[in-house]
Amino acid sequence: MHVVKELWDYREMTANLVKRDLKSRYQGSVLGFFWMFLNPLLQLAVYTVVFSTIMKMGIERFYLFMFVAFVPWLFFSTCLSSGTTVIFAQQDMVKKIYFPREVLPLAFTASQFVNMLLSFLVIFAVVAASGVKMNPVALLWLVPVMLIEFVLALGTTLLVSALSVYFRDLEHIMGILSMAWMYLTPVIYPVEMVPEKYVRLLYVNPMTSITVAYRQILYYADVPDAATLLHAAACAGAVFLLGFAVFHRLKRSFAEEL
Repeated sequence: MHVVKELWDYREMTANLVKRDLKSRYQGSVLGFFWMFLNPLLQLAVYTVVFSTIMKMGIERFYLFMFVAFVPWLFFSTCLSSGTTVIFAQQDMVKKIYFPREVLPLAFTASQFVNMLLSFLVIFAVVAASGVKMNPVALLWLVPVMLIEFVLALGTTLLVSALSVYFRDLEHIMGILSMAWMYLTPVIYPVEMVPEKYVRLLYVNPMTSITVAYRQILYYADVPDAATLLHAAACAGAVFLLGFAVFHRLKRSFAEEL
């Protein structure tokens, strides 16, 4: 509760860090803020060509099937791989002034979350252009699904940002792990393609339940399964508690280690 109170007291600092990150991300580029929408579209185009033309998946409207899961995956994978640099990027602040160190991973995760929310404008446009009728009741379930993913991403950022201060190679390891993790998550394939004996193992991955829920809402226009959401929430909560505990334990020596 002490940490929560401190984070509330430093809420303006968190908001300013989020704004600064969003403004500086594409500063100086010709297309500027438009890259926020163009990046997922270009990656989607590459995967669609590969898996719809060269390695055919046999899934109707595959571009939509993948896109509704790919954008949320980008949010999580960015927190997993780039979250390792969160403390290093602000090391001068960490060394010179006092503030709750949790502000840094929180601001980073919130910035990536805002980026995902803006990318969802593209998702809704693609869904509408595909002729898929959106289910208003199902769309309401996007809020809890997004919140669950935010908690998972924040826990992940807390964990990798703290560990990377002591283990510098983690930045490179997480980049490789992120790529492998994507193929262990049903982003470009349905769960039904996985042999039945491995399905339970697939759901050990917390992003599986979240990905299935997004696809259920936006591709199948249906309310996500309650068991799927409960599993996703339980996994996200466990990762958050682990990340918070590790960060809280290690943050005291950040200044000395940087």
